[in-house]
Amino acid sequence: MAAAQGHFSDHSDGIRGTGDKADSTAGTPVPAAFRRAVDALRTARLRSEMEVEPTRPPQRLAPYAYAVEAAVVDGEEDLADGRLVLLHDPAGHEAWKGTFRLVTLVRAELEPEMAADPLLPEVCWSWLTGALEARGLAYGEASGTVTMAGSHYFGGLAERRPATQIEIRASWTPREGLGGVPDTAAHLAAWSDLLCQIAGLPPAPVEPPGATGPTGATGPAGTVSGAGVVSLPQRRGPQGA
Repeated sequence: MAAAQGHFSDHSDGIRGTGDKADSTAGTPVPAAFRRAVDALRTARLRSEMEVEPTRPPQRLAPYAYAVEAAVVDGEEDLADGRLVLLHDPAGHEAWKGTFRLVTLVRAELEPEMAADPLLPEVCWSWLTGALEARGLAYGEASGTVTMAGSHYFGGLAERRPATQIEIRASWTPREGLGGVPDTAAHLAAWSDLLCQIAGLPPAPVEPPGATGPTGATGPAGTVSGAGVVSLPQRRGPQGA
């Protein structure tokens, strides 16, 4: 990915109206609550290994949507990647039980011994819920799938080791705060914790809300100093093919 490490690659608006509703460039005002929720995403504290950039959001899932894609990088290697989508329906959504919804896809390659663990799907789901709970985030209506897919190589690729990819697809409703706006920066930080967790990075302490010490120093919007990941079962990280 082309994004600079630890922060958003740009500050383009990226907000899209979907379905029958036009976006802000077409003259229909974007709801203030949604714009504040998007603006807050750019203030999230993320680890320096994270590369994040806005991407085109999906269409027809909600009247308004915003999306980012991210990768956990080690030099030139992507250890894990994913996408987080913020959806908003000002009228509310019965299935969400709220006006906002977060939807994610996270992927990484696993080591063979970890892939053989029959409890891995349950553990990976706990990484998601644990990341949210470690940051004290209230949420509801969580649902998702954990999928493992194995690859074996033959012929000219026979020297490559078998590979197993884990994929987490999930969605949840963030609790809305003042003005009906959820703490999207904290949810993005928790999601980045999950991404770093599945990438196999060592854990770092999660800052309490409002921390301002050396580990909580904040640079320009979207940058991070010292934010950590949740302490949960770790893997050692991908090995060279």
